[in-house]
Order: sequence, then structure tokens, then C-alpha cells
Amino acid sequence: MLPATDPSTVAAHRARLAADLRALGLRPGQDVLVHCSLRRLGRPPGGPATLAAALWDVLGPAGTLLVPTENAGNSTTSRAYRAAVAGLDFRQLAAYHAAMPGWDRATTPSEGTGAFAEHVRLTPGAVRSDHPQTSFTALGSRAHRFTDGHELECHLGERSPLARLYDADGLVLLLGVGWAACTALHLAEYRLPVPPPSRRYHCYRQVDGERVPLEFTGLDLDDTDFPALGAALDATPVVRHGRVGDTTARLLPVRATVDLAVVWFTANRPGARR
Repeated sequence: MLPATDPSTVAAHRARLAADLRALGLRPGQDVLVHCSLRRLGRPPGGPATLAAALWDVLGPAGTLLVPTENAGNSTTSRAYRAAVAGLDFRQLAAYHAAMPGWDRATTPSEGTGAFAEHVRLTPGAVRSDHPQTSFTALGSRAHRFTDGHELECHLGERSPLARLYDADGLVLLLGVGWAACTALHLAEYRLPVPPPSRRYHCYRQVDGERVPLEFTGLDLDDTDFPALGAALDATPVVRHGRVGDTTARLLPVRATVDLAVVWFTANRPGARR
């Protein structure tokens, strides 16, 4: 039996993944945001590099690949923080705060977005948007177009990579993950007749070797109804379904998906319409 790292085995899996992506509808020159569970994909031999190579085989040099490289561990206002400090006494809480890292655009690993996203972040030539909570990393011909100007008070809205992907008529690829992972649905929240209320956020950034606190105001985003919204979207012709590797996959156009999400939220979220 050939070892998993044998070049011919890696090449065969790369070709299979590329064929699956083409069958799903991915085409050369497109801009695509990938949310991926490499484990559910089948842990391809060669790891995340094999999936990346397959994507480039399909997208070609004119395409752009984006991934979420977000962070919550540097924030005192995140769900991750609330879970981590639940039950801590005063001294334990003080020690936890003292150990919290400052976010550095170049060196801070992504959290909770998977091995594939981290592989893309570490790829030479990758460009990361400058947001300490909800950054995206891009590779390809339009990487700077998508990642430049990601404003602090706009996690996932009009001055984020998601809005630029919408304007570019880009795509989202969900590989082995559900609708709860689909960050593009948050863009619809910003476009509701009555957007979610704003709240204060607090996090830390690394500046010249020092941890610096940041406070800013942003929308109180909510993904609890994304699975219900996703079920409605799955019933439309907008979403293409298939299999890539060992897992289910969805390919969706950002523009049509966000527009439909605005309609769905307006009809189904309390307080979303005037």
C-alpha cells in the first residue's frame, strides 16, 4: 500500500478534488470565499496544501481565494471569552486577563476557522485584512482589493471584505460545514431595514511590542437563525449542491444569497422591519 504522502497519491487526490469542484460549478477567474472542515473533506493526503492546489487548478491565475482568519481570544466581549471565564474567581480572572494576547496582523494565528484557513494565511503572498476580530486572508489577483480598508467598527459589513466580494459578484464555498459558518450572511444583517442594535466591543492589539486595548462600537451580530435561513436558501436554485472529496458541499453566489437573506430576515426576525 502506498504511503499517504506518496506524490502519485497526492496528485490523484488533487485531481479528484479539482474535478469535484468543477462539477459543483467553480470556474476559472472566479473570486471565492472558502469555509472548510478538512476533517470532513477526508483529510486529503498532503493536507490543506492539496486542497489549495486543487482550488488553484480550477481558479487559475486570474482567480482569488479568500478564507476567514478571525480571532476571539484577544477580546473580552466575545462568546469565547464569556465561556472561558465562567466560574473564575477574582485572581483567576486577573491572571486570565494578564495572559490574553494582543492581535498582530502578521503573526497571530486564526482561531476556529480550520487548518485550511490557517494554511492560506501562512502561504507566501497572502494578504490579511487589518481587523483584530474578523479578519480575512486572500491570495490571488485581487487579494488587495478584497482585504484593504477593513474598518474597525465594521466587522462584516459595508467596509469589510464581504461587501467587496458582493460587489465583485463573488462566491462562497462551504465544504463540510453548515450555514452557521457562512459569514456572508452577516452582511445581510447590516442591510436590514432595522439592523441589529450596536454595542461596545473590547479587544487587544499588539503595537510595537506592546499590548494595546481597543474599544469600538459595532453591530451586535447574531447567527442563531442562520441554520433556519440556510434551510430556506437550500430550497432555492441559488445554491448549488454536490460532493467534494468525502463531504457535502455548497457553492453560492454572494450577491443573490445576501439579497435573499435580507428578505428572509425582514420577514422572520423580530424587529428587523420598520
